[in-house]
Amino acid sequence: MRQAVTPRRQRLWVATELLVVLIVLALGMAGGHAVPPPPPNPSDSDLNAAGAQVDAGVGEVGALINQVATAEQQLQQLDDAVATRREAVNKALVDLQIARDAADAAARAVTQCQADLTDAGAKVDGAHREFDKYVAQVYMRPGSTSLVSYLAAPTPEIALNRAQVLTIKSRSQQQVVEGLRHAQIDQANKTSAAKQAQQAADAAAADADAKKTQAQNAVAAAQAELNQESQRRNDLVSQRDSAQQRLDSARANVAGLQSQRDAFVAWDQQRKAEEAAARAAAVAAAARVGADHASADRANEVGQGHRPHTVQDNSPPRRSIVPVRPNGSSADLVNTVVDRAMSQLGVEYAWGGGDEDGPTLGIRDGGTADSYGDYAKTGFDCSGLMIYAFAGIGVSLPHYSGYQYTMGTRVPVADRARGDMLFWGPGGSQHVALYIGNNKMIEAPQSGEVVQVSTVREGGIMPYAVRIVS
Repeated sequence: MRQAVTPRRQRLWVATELLVVLIVLALGMAGGHAVPPPPPNPSDSDLNAAGAQVDAGVGEVGALINQVATAEQQLQQLDDAVATRREAVNKALVDLQIARDAADAAARAVTQCQADLTDAGAKVDGAHREFDKYVAQVYMRPGSTSLVSYLAAPTPEIALNRAQVLTIKSRSQQQVVEGLRHAQIDQANKTSAAKQAQQAADAAAADADAKKTQAQNAVAAAQAELNQESQRRNDLVSQRDSAQQRLDSARANVAGLQSQRDAFVAWDQQRKAEEAAARAAAVAAAARVGADHASADRANEVGQGHRPHTVQDNSPPRRSIVPVRPNGSSADLVNTVVDRAMSQLGVEYAWGGGDEDGPTLGIRDGGTADSYGDYAKTGFDCSGLMIYAFAGIGVSLPHYSGYQYTMGTRVPVADRARGDMLFWGPGGSQHVALYIGNNKMIEAPQSGEVVQVSTVREGGIMPYAVRIVS
């Protein structure tokens, strides 16, 4: 039994039907333009002059394109250099902290060694005083070990024994003093070594501090160079665009270059045929999506378990559910996914936009997307379009192409099939698109553009496609 139609679902169906109407109206308006009149028939001199102007324009534009490409490469290299030097600052800061810790430890060691040296000196002085006291007692005070007792011994044997005892005790006292003196010398050596270690640690800390400053200066210099190169690149792009406009104007005057005109006409006819086919496919897809209430319900259920992509607080999701993929053949499921994506042709790109129910307001990125005003647009980014397409079959995808690359089953990109996701960048981190067959894909490309059908770009494509429906 199908769920009751909620106001939210009803709004989605009404929006889909409205999209179909708008596409049909756009097709009717596009077909209403008259064929432009034929260009005038120029003289031979006009043709030669126009041809020369085109040739000059082609050379100028070609040279500027090469210069822009070179500037782009230099910008990338400088950007990498800035990143490397920024990390060098981090390294210098860590090295500085390590050196400062070593200097502090060395200073503590010097203080401890000096205290130990003072203590050793006090013990040596004490031993000396005890020895002097003992010697005075031997020579001045009567007793078994005194010199008086030694001289007054009743027999030579007793005197000899007393003399031996006196000698042994004196040697013992001397050994104690010598041991303390050696300890004092050893402690003095340790103190000297500790002072040298402190000097080395202080020098290392000063060197690390200097390297930190050098690294920070290097970052500032690299950033300044990058800014200059960016300005140079912008100037070149402006010159290239101006030259392209002049070239286009010159080509428009070369009405007699029949071979070029024929090639252009053939291309233009093919382009128009492809655009017409894409528009027709979009209209048909939008109609099917509008009539497919079951996929809308599944998308709605999948979306109920997620926080909106724009939510930055700790509020809980709307409702936690486990999405269940509907029954049906693989072909039917793939058709549902492709139809949902195709139904969004022409929708604006909005970074961070798109969820299971359709286009949403974009979010700020603090950079390129903000400069295009994406945060004020309602649309999709590349991963948001995939979320909407696959939600119709009950599949929940994260709003990040790199995570989407880890979903489903990976197949070699050469074996891609209709309904597979294609990825670009390391780990799929740069872009994702939906393959629709015949070397075509549907994608939300970048800020300033719209959801569109494109030829698969082989440059930078990841070696694997991701297959959700197998």
